[in-house]
Amino acid sequence: MWSWVLHRITGVAIFFFLLVHVLDTALIRVSPEAYNAVMSTYKTPVMGLGEAALVAAIVFHAYNGIRIILVDYWRKGARYQRTMFWIVIGLWVVTMAGFLPRHLMNVFGH
Repeated sequence: MWSWVLHRITGVAIFFFLLVHVLDTALIRVSPEAYNAVMSTYKTPVMGLGEAALVAAIVFHAYNGIRIILVDYWRKGARYQRTMFWIVIGLWVVTMAGFLPRHLMNVFGH
């Protein structure tokens, strides 16, 4: 059940990020000054942490999506769905462990 909940939450979060991204990128056509002002607000530590959360959501959603495909289309998928969930969590942890240190150095190092 947690896999289902997390998949929905990360999907909605990614959707809203994409919506905001399209809107703020379209702002350059309306007013380059406003676009630059919005872009400068994104260079804060709070937004850097938000970027880390976004990457965490995307990585989990991608790995869990592969797990869902395997559960749906692999004959033995339902039998191994719990094991595959823990594999997804393990891959997510390894991926984030590789990403977070470098990203956080860039966010807080400047």
